[in-house]
Amino acid sequence: MPQTALMSTATVTVHEENTTITTTFVCSQCEKVCEKTELHEFDSKTLCDDCYSDYTVTCNDCRTRVWEDDSCQDDYMTLCSSCYERSYRRCCVCDCIIHRRDVLYYDEEAYCEDCYNDIEDRDDDDYDDDCDDNDRAIHSYSYKPIPIFHGDGIHYGIELEVDDAGQSNSNAWEILYVGNRYDEHIYIKQDGSLNNGFEIVSHPMSLEYHQTKMNWQKIMSKLTELGYKSHKTDTCGYHIHIEKSMLGDTPECQENTISNILYFVEKHWNELLKFSRRTPSQMKRWASRYGYKDSPKEILDHAKNRTLGRYVCVNLENISTIELRMFRGTLKYSTFIAALQIVDEICKAALSLAEDDLKGLTWTEFVGNIDKNNKSELVEYLKFKNLYVNEPVDGTEDL
Repeated sequence: MPQTALMSTATVTVHEENTTITTTFVCSQCEKVCEKTELHEFDSKTLCDDCYSDYTVTCNDCRTRVWEDDSCQDDYMTLCSSCYERSYRRCCVCDCIIHRRDVLYYDEEAYCEDCYNDIEDRDDDDYDDDCDDNDRAIHSYSYKPIPIFHGDGIHYGIELEVDDAGQSNSNAWEILYVGNRYDEHIYIKQDGSLNNGFEIVSHPMSLEYHQTKMNWQKIMSKLTELGYKSHKTDTCGYHIHIEKSMLGDTPECQENTISNILYFVEKHWNELLKFSRRTPSQMKRWASRYGYKDSPKEILDHAKNRTLGRYVCVNLENISTIELRMFRGTLKYSTFIAALQIVDEICKAALSLAEDDLKGLTWTEFVGNIDKNNKSELVEYLKFKNLYVNEPVDGTEDL
């Protein structure tokens, strides 16, 4: 946009007894002289009605007004650059804008569904359109099988994103062989937020089952062997779903526990941010906070009235689970288990403490109550991050 400075003109009309000064303004885009009522203040500039309409647009997602030159558009969508980069991509053939969850990939290129279906020479390592989604190694983003529950107690479902080594069916089959060798434990899905990878999703499992029966260590070793990364990317997250039905005997009790979880996360945000291995900007983009309030109920009411979608620290949009999205991806087993263990501790506190006790619970008291024997990975990780009571640990480590 031209950087013309804001201009005004003054017209002087002299009468016998007085002088009238009329001020008019100049559009910084086309330099048309206008009355003040015909102008729009935008991005530190003054635009006439015509230029405001011709040179600026409204983002369909966030409703922010932006310069048209700074927007991303097709025949159906207009987006600001922030919303586009966060949630959308373009088809490499027709250039239409696609939400990342709907992107299909072939030979590392992004396609809309219509253009993907027109590809004639897809090899056996990619999707067969005649193949039912249940028979694929990498399912579509919307794929959701009937859950298989493993173990007793609160069940936790895992979504672990990996990137940088291909959305390859042959790689996915290798991971599925390791994870499902003895039982149906995991499945794999597309994820449009990734550049060149996929998302590994577990069926619901108790913490004990995740630790003793589920062979996460072998899965992570195989992923590393195949060249995948998780922590060392800007794209990968590690999301933990918590079974709602185990958070209370009635919907009212479950809602009370969920409000306590929200309160704990907001009250101890700085400690959990450090634990998560995400930067503040990454957290704001993928797992933004709701904001601290004085009581659990106030935070829950506030969360219900926000329209942030699922990119929040505690996602409440799912019917059967709540989802903690704070953690950065990892292929280090001890870090992976430590995150599961701290979520389990948060649930225990939310279930067992009355509101006044929860509000008075300090971080020092919280970590001091952790069972060192059964959650040694969590204790060691807290020490490493200088989050454990009076036991800081110096140094750095590749996580």
